[in-house]
Amino acid sequence: MHSIVIADTSCFILLTKINEINLLKELYSSVYTTPEIASEFKYALPTWIIIQDVKDRDMLVSLEVDLDHGEASAIALTYELPDAIVVLDDWGARKVATRLHITFTGTFGIIIKAKQKGIIQSVKPVLEKVRQTNFRISEEVLIEVLREADES
Repeated sequence: MHSIVIADTSCFILLTKINEINLLKELYSSVYTTPEIASEFKYALPTWIIIQDVKDRDMLVSLEVDLDHGEASAIALTYELPDAIVVLDDWGARKVATRLHITFTGTFGIIIKAKQKGIIQSVKPVLEKVRQTNFRISEEVLIEVLREADES
């Protein structure tokens, strides 16, 4: 199990909207992000989130050919932190992470893991909160999340 998570902007946005950002803190020993992501988020992040610059600027620039600044920084930082997993919801970013052999999950993966670890009792009420936001989620994704959480 990974002890460090690197969160992207979409993860922060969704978990904040549904008042579940603490799931990250409860699941991982350390939660990281980059200054680029913190800037994209535009709101103050909780003090327990570590904001760290990417050291390998060349890698960051090369990733920005295919990805936005935040996603590129999240993937680049993953290379620099041992035992890290990155939260990516964007299909293009996941494709790049797969090509680079980077372990990733999505925000819904975080929610499923929270149930598996007993932090939440059920994903259904959390998904209902998601549906009440402007976050677009297909019925197929909802069904898959419920299936993976053994709630179908």
